[in-house]
Amino acid sequence: MRDITLKPSTLRSARATGFVSLPPDTVALVRARGVTKGDVAEAARLSGLMAIKRTPDLLPHCHPLAVLDADLDVNTEDGGIRIEARVRTIASTGVEMEALTAVSVAALTVYDMLKPHAPPEALAIGEIRLLEKRGGKTQYRRQLQGMRAAVIVLSDSVASGRKPDTAGASVRDALADAGFEIAGYEVLADDADALRDCLQGYLDAGTECVITVGGTGLGPRDLTVDTVAPMLTTPLPGFMEAARNFGQQRTPFAMLSRGVAGMIGSSFVATFPGSRRGAEETLAAVLPGLVHLLEVSRSLRPHEGGYA
Repeated sequence: MRDITLKPSTLRSARATGFVSLPPDTVALVRARGVTKGDVAEAARLSGLMAIKRTPDLLPHCHPLAVLDADLDVNTEDGGIRIEARVRTIASTGVEMEALTAVSVAALTVYDMLKPHAPPEALAIGEIRLLEKRGGKTQYRRQLQGMRAAVIVLSDSVASGRKPDTAGASVRDALADAGFEIAGYEVLADDADALRDCLQGYLDAGTECVITVGGTGLGPRDLTVDTVAPMLTTPLPGFMEAARNFGQQRTPFAMLSRGVAGMIGSSFVATFPGSRRGAEETLAAVLPGLVHLLEVSRSLRPHEGGYA
């Protein structure tokens, strides 16, 4: 199974559809409720709901999910029976396979109930496809179109070449994967003036998101938080509260991070920890809120005084 430990639990939904083709006389029989095995629509609906709950038992790579909302519509049309499934959950992965499985099993139920009333060549299951999927990276890429992000790494050892950067590069790549245009990637020594100047350059360029990586701990050279915090025009403490809570579920050391986040004018700025795992967990935790924040900021065109 794919590792989803870094994916936050968010609202996910999916809709899928399918069609069972029937000859005209069988359609008429269904409408007249003359099928010997009973109510076709209700049986198909119930079998689809049961299939949603059994999806991870049928598909080996599906994660078990707590499905919070599901329903099926089964409607008789002139050429057959149309099935549509809707599934919602709050989880770390999507529910498109649950929706598709529901449609598939419901269609098989229709086939089973009607096979005594029509020749095999007149029955066909088809048009099974996903209609809509919400939540996850697909939605982020759409919402972040045209948004720019920059990453500033603060580390004496990386800046001097004594060790490679992995945390900042990982954040940069993940931001690009989410849909951001990468406006820059800098590696600086732990120096307050250098950080302030570099950050200000991206702010002056109107970069929508700037992430610093490193310098959020308790060491004497960890100056990032002390440098960035006074620059925030609108602090948004909920972002780092969410990040620490997310990390706390994975390691007790997450509570040690002093990271801050907020708006500087119309740009979002956040300070991530310098470890690769900590930086990745922080981005995973804040990305859903960050996407929404930037989308709202774009539509409201906030003034230079802060996020409004």
